[in-house]
Parts: sequence; C-alpha cells; structure tokens
Amino acid sequence: MTGIVQIEVVGLKTSECSPFPCDENRTCGLTGCYLKGKLTDAFLELERVLQKIYGDKVVLKLTLVDDGVPDHIRTIVERDHPPIPMVLVNGRITRIGRIALDRIKMEIEKELTE
Repeated sequence: MTGIVQIEVVGLKTSECSPFPCDENRTCGLTGCYLKGKLTDAFLELERVLQKIYGDKVVLKLTLVDDGVPDHIRTIVERDHPPIPMVLVNGRITRIGRIALDRIKMEIEKELTE
C-alpha cells in the first residue's frame, strides 16, 4: 500500500476539462463546477471531492503549462504524446485525458492497494 497518492493534472489556463460538453449529460461525476467546463474550475472541484473521500491519502497538483513546461512533463509529452488535460498518478501518465471522477478514483484505488 502506498502512503500518499499524488494526482497531477496538466493543462492550459484556458483548457476545457473534457472533450465532452458540460451539460446535464456529462459523465465526469462532478457537480460543483457544472456548466463552467473549465479545467481550473473542475480541478478545484475534483480536489474538494477527493479530499472528502480520501483525506490525507491523496494530494492534488494543477500544473498549467502556458508559460513553461516542467522537465518531467516535457519528457512525458515527447515520449507518449498524451491528450490535454493529462492526469498523472504518482508520476505515471494515465490514459484518462479528462477530468473524470470515477476513472481517477479507480487509479487511486489501484495505487492504494498495491
């Protein structure tokens, strides 16, 4: 079991949270950012929900790459060409490609049970 799971969401200041519309049919599992459709708003809501569920077992970080790309993100982009927003779990790229509560929770659970 891992002590703390670190979730890093990577995107642009103006990124949308998902390629899907933020409407009544949304599949992200979040409600506090409903109708905004922005990565920054969705990140704050995701952080709030995950802290409520997991407490200190999960730490979230939002990395905006508008003004520069950190080396560890550059390496991932050059190697894997992931979609934006990127979701990293303990530094590992996932194929989620959007803010989706259930899918991120599944990745957290995998880390907590290893």
